[in-house]
Formats: sequence, structure tokens, C-alpha cells
Amino acid sequence: AWGLLRRFPRPPWRSWLLGHMGMAQSTEEGLQNVDELVGHYSHCCVWWVAPWRPILRLFHPDTLRPPRRSLAALVAPKDKFFYGFLKPWLGDGLLLSHGRKWSRHRRLLTPAFHPDVLKSYMGIFNQSTQIMHVRWRRAAAEGPVVLDIFEPLALLTLDSLQKCIFSHDSHCQEQPSEYIAAILELSKLVVRRQHRLLHHLEWLYRRSADGRRFARACAAVHGFTAAVVQRRRQELQRLGHQAWLQGHQGGRMDFIDLLLLAKDEDGSALSDEDISAEADTFMFEGHDTTASGLSWLLYNLACHPKHQERCRQEVLELLKDRELEEIEWEDLSHLPFTTMCIKESLRLHPPVTAVSRRCTKDLALPHGHVVPSGTTCLLSIYGTHHNPAVWPDPQIFDPLRFSPKNMQEQSPLAFVPFSAGPRNCIGRGFAMAEMKVVAALTLRRFVLRPVQGHHPARRTPELVLRPDGGLRLRLELL
Repeated sequence: AWGLLRRFPRPPWRSWLLGHMGMAQSTEEGLQNVDELVGHYSHCCVWWVAPWRPILRLFHPDTLRPPRRSLAALVAPKDKFFYGFLKPWLGDGLLLSHGRKWSRHRRLLTPAFHPDVLKSYMGIFNQSTQIMHVRWRRAAAEGPVVLDIFEPLALLTLDSLQKCIFSHDSHCQEQPSEYIAAILELSKLVVRRQHRLLHHLEWLYRRSADGRRFARACAAVHGFTAAVVQRRRQELQRLGHQAWLQGHQGGRMDFIDLLLLAKDEDGSALSDEDISAEADTFMFEGHDTTASGLSWLLYNLACHPKHQERCRQEVLELLKDRELEEIEWEDLSHLPFTTMCIKESLRLHPPVTAVSRRCTKDLALPHGHVVPSGTTCLLSIYGTHHNPAVWPDPQIFDPLRFSPKNMQEQSPLAFVPFSAGPRNCIGRGFAMAEMKVVAALTLRRFVLRPVQGHHPARRTPELVLRPDGGLRLRLELL
């Protein structure tokens, strides 16, 4: 197997013992290093974490062709470095499960992301955005104001998710919430553990101060989720399925409701433990990623006022003569340029910069290369999106890349912010709908400008692509 991997291009490494360790930092410089790698190795290269641990880094759509056969051979690894630190928090949800369990859960969860279900969440997206805007309007009432937008957007997405998953309003945008604080704490601790090699040892981490904080935060999150699931399960058993459905007729079902009702062909349902794991996974995957996507979108529009104004005119035209300024489900398809800007921002600043997979069988790639079974592959979303062989002038923000005409000439695997293949993000429709609502209403109410004398924002690729030191913009009331 190693003989096959040695045929792939390999960048110069630090030493025979360390391989490339220490050369892929989670910093702005680390991302610039990826830009250099992609410039030299436009398709892929082998990255040695140590002499015994190779990782194949993929940067080009051609390395994943033909899509169905190739991507189906890649499954989520049990690699602790990439995913294992999340296991005590997320359990066996869609992100971490594999095999038959993953297939069953994916099948049972798919109806929960049907457009008819997503349509019922539109009121929540509008309401959560309005709450954030009330605070921004208050801050900008006496003139332009400089705000760090990442934290408010993270609270907005957490607010929306709690309402969509649990039908619970924690008022987390207006006051502290123990559950939301625990979610934020867990995200921070997972990132910190990745960068502390001694904390990779489970027995040592459990005894550390961070390990004890992680355990307390896990207990808080699991306690909240389990209580909601158990309460709904008891109500369902007391009323029966028919009465339960009649009680929700004409109303909105949340994520927990839909999972409680989900059944296999043989009538078997998800256990309470399974439902809790999927709810925790959705909370984790849905809040930081969407907040990152929205933050970088508003930043890119602030830095490109012509594109911002074109989006604004599109929104104003859509909302003119309406008494209520809300984005409805049918409106989402009538924001073509705004959608192009969202996609271009996701290309330039993908919230998830890479995903790892493990080959379950030998995988033939173009140019005669073969990836041996058992190899860990790093699908570099950032690298593919910044590959000059795929996207000319990749550092430039150009929404017209995503015009219908230009996209006809582009590979469908050139743009993969939600990953690709069988394990792509099940919540991509949810995320895109929320981003369109927040972006449209924000541009309707505010003008965004970069801070005077600003330098390009530094990026930090952690669990999601974060701005290093916050993301400050100048907001003016429209």
C-alpha cells in the first residue's frame, strides 16, 4: 500500500521522523500554505503526519471522478485526530456513524429536510433575524457604528436551531442561556484539544481541567436534549400517533417531532438515544457553519459595494409594496444575484475547509494513480475552491462565476462547500434558506462598509473558518 502512495507527488517534508507535521497550521499562514501547495500540485499530494501515517490531500474535481463510484468508496474514518474528540458530545449521529447505522439514519432523517418542512421554518429565520437587527438598529441609531458581527450571527443561528429542533425559545440573543453556553464551550474545547498533543491521550484528558469542563458541558447538553426527547415520547405514547398528528395539523412540526414519527419499512423507530444524538449533531453542525458562512458573506459584500448594492436593489424590488418585511419561501428563488454572491462567498471562504474520509477499497484516480484501501483522504474544500486550475483568479470575489452560463462549463465537484457524494451535508437546504433570509433582510435595513483603514481579515481554520480576532464591519441604517 505504501508503495502505491509513494507514487503520488510529495511536498518536501521537515524530516524523516516528523514528516510534514507542524507545516499545516490552523492559521492564516496555514491557508496560504495550502494556496502554495495547490499551485504546485493541482490535483493531489501525499502528506505524511509521521513516517507511518500518510494522508492523501485532494485538490481537484478530477480526483473524485467518476463521482458516484469513487465517492461511494470513501467513508468517515474512525480517526480520533479528525472526529474522535467529538464522539462524547455527538454520539453516533450522522456525522460520526458509518455502515448500516449511518445508511438507516440517513434514510430516516431525509424527510426531515424536505422542502415542505424547510418552508415551515421560514417564520423562525425571519423572527431570529429581526431580534438581531433590533440590537443593531439600537447601536446604529445615532450614526454609523463598528460592530463585530461573528458573535451576533452565531447567536442568531443558535436561536433559530433551538426553535427548529426543540420548539424552544431560550432568548439567547437577549440573555445568557446555560444550554447555549455549553454548546459554545464544547466547540472551543474540541479545537483546543486538537492543538494539545498530550490531551490526545484520553486518560490524561479526562483528568485535566479542560477534560472536566468538557464533561460538565456534555452533561448539560445531553441533559437538555434527553429531557425534551423523553417528554415528547411520553406525550406521543399518551396521545397515540393519530391524535398526535391531528394536534399538529396545520401547524409546524419541529425536528424532534419528525424523528419521533420516523419509521423503517418494518415499522421500527429510532431510539431516544438515536434521536438525541441526531439533535445534538444538527445543533453542532448547523450553528457555527452557517454563522461562518454569513459572516464572510457580509464581509465580502462590505468590501465590494457594487455587488452589495446590486443585491440590495434585488431585495428592495422583491419587498416593495409589502406591509410586512419578511422573506417567504417562494421568494428564495427570486434572489438570483444574492444567491450567486452567497455561493461565491462560500467558495472563497468555505465554512468547513476540509473533510476526511477513509477508502474502503482500492480507488483508481486519473493519471494512473491508485489509492490503496485503508488510506485516509483529506478532501480539501478550501484547496479545490482556490485551485487556479479549476477557478481562474481564485482569490478574487466574482459572483458571476455562478451565473447559469458559467456553471454549465464547470464541474459539479468544483464547488463543494457542503462536501459531496453519499455523505454530503443533509442540512444544505436548511443552511442556504437561512443564509438567504438573513442576507436579504440585513441588506434591506443596513449598509455594510469595511472599517476605515482595514486590512484583509485574517482567517483561522478551526472546526469552521473563523475570523482571527473577530470580524468588524461599519454598519449604517439604510
